[in-house]
Amino acid sequence: MLLNQPANPAQDGASTPAGDDVVMDVTTRSFMKDVVEESRKRPVLVDFWAPWCGPCKQLTPVIEKVVRAAKGKVRLAKMNTDEHPAIAQQLGIQSLPTVYAFVNGQPVDGFMGAQPESQIQALVDRLAGGAEGGDIAEVVASGEAALAEGDLVGAAEIFAAVLAEEPANLKAIAGLARTELLAGNPEQAKATLALAPETAANDAGLAAVRAAIELEEAAAALGDVRELEAKVAANPLDHQARFDLAVALAAHGKREEAVDELLAIVRKDRNWNEDGARKQLVQFFEAWGPTDEHTLAGRRRLSSILFA
Repeated sequence: MLLNQPANPAQDGASTPAGDDVVMDVTTRSFMKDVVEESRKRPVLVDFWAPWCGPCKQLTPVIEKVVRAAKGKVRLAKMNTDEHPAIAQQLGIQSLPTVYAFVNGQPVDGFMGAQPESQIQALVDRLAGGAEGGDIAEVVASGEAALAEGDLVGAAEIFAAVLAEEPANLKAIAGLARTELLAGNPEQAKATLALAPETAANDAGLAAVRAAIELEEAAAALGDVRELEAKVAANPLDHQARFDLAVALAAHGKREEAVDELLAIVRKDRNWNEDGARKQLVQFFEAWGPTDEHTLAGRRRLSSILFA
């Protein structure tokens, strides 16, 4: 199960969402049924918003228009985070509006901030799986599979082929940039990210690669992991050494250990360095992606500390 149910559902509003089958309001209590379970039948866009959020008021009507035009192929679920904050907290959402796309019970795409109708239309088209868009999506998926298997050369070739057909394909841009980063070419990865249109600056996939590049660069300046471990062992209250150790561990692929170190700081001193440990955790989660097992486990553990 992706998300935990609230401890006391009776306090979380009615379980029947307002709206219709295509566009509806959801609560924490109805999220599992109307988003996670429904996304196994068709894609579901979740619009996290709040009444005080100006950009939310601009974005929501545009998403509604595009989703309704898809004639039921995609559902829009609107979640008021002022009234129902739990899901947004579990997902580590830091700003509004934020939109996540759920497919097969998992968040697979999304963006932050108000976006032009063209970008929203492109996202819905990808999710709805039009004939041509579906073919491209399958090719991108094969590139992502190659990347997951460590075939950097094959992945790069696939993403480059997609970009030759669709230069603004955000998933291919993000995939090629991540491939280049893993190949040890952060500068080339930055250049690839620069190919994305300015209107897509808040795309979740692009933001994840940017965060990964920043972590890589930060870790390069920290030195040897064993030296940092020795510093922490000599003085467990040296939060800066522990913080640096976490960044270095993450850069070496030791994600669980990196999360452990930062959570240790949060437990000892939440306000250290202006909430620096929690902010670094959020950057880890962004770099690893919303469906990574360490992101999901880390968010749950962080929430249990912050909201105990």
